[in-house]
Amino acid sequence: MDIETLRNHCIAKKGVTEGFPFGEQTLVFKVMGKMFALVSIDNAEFVNLKCEPEYALELREQYDGMIRPGWHMNKKLWNSVSLIDGLSYELIKSLVDHSYDEVVKTLKKKDKIALEEMES
Repeated sequence: MDIETLRNHCIAKKGVTEGFPFGEQTLVFKVMGKMFALVSIDNAEFVNLKCEPEYALELREQYDGMIRPGWHMNKKLWNSVSLIDGLSYELIKSLVDHSYDEVVKTLKKKDKIALEEMES
């Protein structure tokens, strides 16, 4: 998956913003102000995605080297997912969706309500 396809999938989701809070090399996608995806625009080989801890371990085992502990992130909750090693578009898309859903679960009640009230 290329960075433009990744970006289009992320920003199409409800309540998502994009920005560069860590400098101009790292594009960050947030839902209601909380990060769910990060990717280097200079070297878009991996995207960091939030993941349920047990599922994260399963993915790392099943896709050894292509999905690994999140670089510069909490290794329990984040995976670095390869965009160049042949993982299917559908798998990467589902992992982006999972990351988004994991973050939405942790939102405050008022933010969840605001998100639900937004138009798609």
